[in-house]
Amino acid sequence: MSATRTLHLAAEIGGPPRYDAASYVALARLAEHGALDFVTLRDSFERPGPDALAVLARVAPATERVGLVPTVTTTHTEPFHLAEAVATLDWVSHGRAGWLVDVSTTTAQARLFGRRPAAPASALWREAGEVADVAARLWDSREDGAGNRNTTLSTGRFIDRDTLHHVDFRGATFAVRGPSTVPRPPQGHPVTVVDIVTGRTPELTETAARYADVVLIRAGRAEEAAALRGRLRARAAETGRDPGTLRVLAALTLDCHDGELPREPGRVYGRHTAAGAAGAHYRGGPVDLADLITRWHGDEAVDGFHLTPVEPHRDLERLVNGTVAVLQHRGLFRTFHPGGTLREHLGLARPANRYTTAGGAS
Repeated sequence: MSATRTLHLAAEIGGPPRYDAASYVALARLAEHGALDFVTLRDSFERPGPDALAVLARVAPATERVGLVPTVTTTHTEPFHLAEAVATLDWVSHGRAGWLVDVSTTTAQARLFGRRPAAPASALWREAGEVADVAARLWDSREDGAGNRNTTLSTGRFIDRDTLHHVDFRGATFAVRGPSTVPRPPQGHPVTVVDIVTGRTPELTETAARYADVVLIRAGRAEEAAALRGRLRARAAETGRDPGTLRVLAALTLDCHDGELPREPGRVYGRHTAAGAAGAHYRGGPVDLADLITRWHGDEAVDGFHLTPVEPHRDLERLVNGTVAVLQHRGLFRTFHPGGTLREHLGLARPANRYTTAGGAS
């Protein structure tokens, strides 16, 4: 494996609904102890339990380094409020926020809001791309350092209007003028994560290629993962992006219940199978998982892994104290977070403000 390629690891801390902050804090701290890039907390309008973004806002002051990435559904949600909420999470976490983009396709979820009927996934993922676009514009609509301050005593003005920029964005289903009421986030743009599920619409892949910083993919074999990573990076380049700014992580459901299997001739260790839309599953012990991660990353099939524990406390503990420890011992994974922000963990630069770069005019 190339010494210059950084291995990225992340984990889900959801599971059965829990209504106490302590359990989420404990899992996030465990991931932080293992120097994982970030944790996700999945959510939907049909899922019982507390709001993922609000939960991670509570986790933020109880952690110091690990990135915090809640699911944020763009359907039925006002883009302006979404961008403000994610920017706020970036502020309260001191630059560790991201958001896992999702859409809501069911009639039952549409009825919760009563504002519009359910729509096809293709249309909703096009809309999600527009939301990701306007969110980035809103985060840029206040220049770095712009805020409520008395800039000129003679005018009595409490804000420097030259540092604010109207977005004036009109999408297929919404329009946003801006500017944001929240100052520009510490990361410039919080990290955008998109989960690619096999068999979903081309619009989902297009949104990921254009707007995602991190893409989660589902693949049963390293060759499949490498091919999908290659297609994503190629499409990102076609949209004008630097494909080197796209991190592609293989999504695995993790079950370490059985531990390491006995070494017997002819036995396949660390069973890893594709499971359709549910994603790929790994069942085995921490050392075999470390071998799998080493092999896939060394072959440049992926940039890292996002692991979803079957049993959050048990499997995350075995991931951190077992697999991660093995990878660290082999010199393949860091022993501490080298920076303070999620972008720094991922090796991504802080984006320049588009309005400042363009000379100020919106």
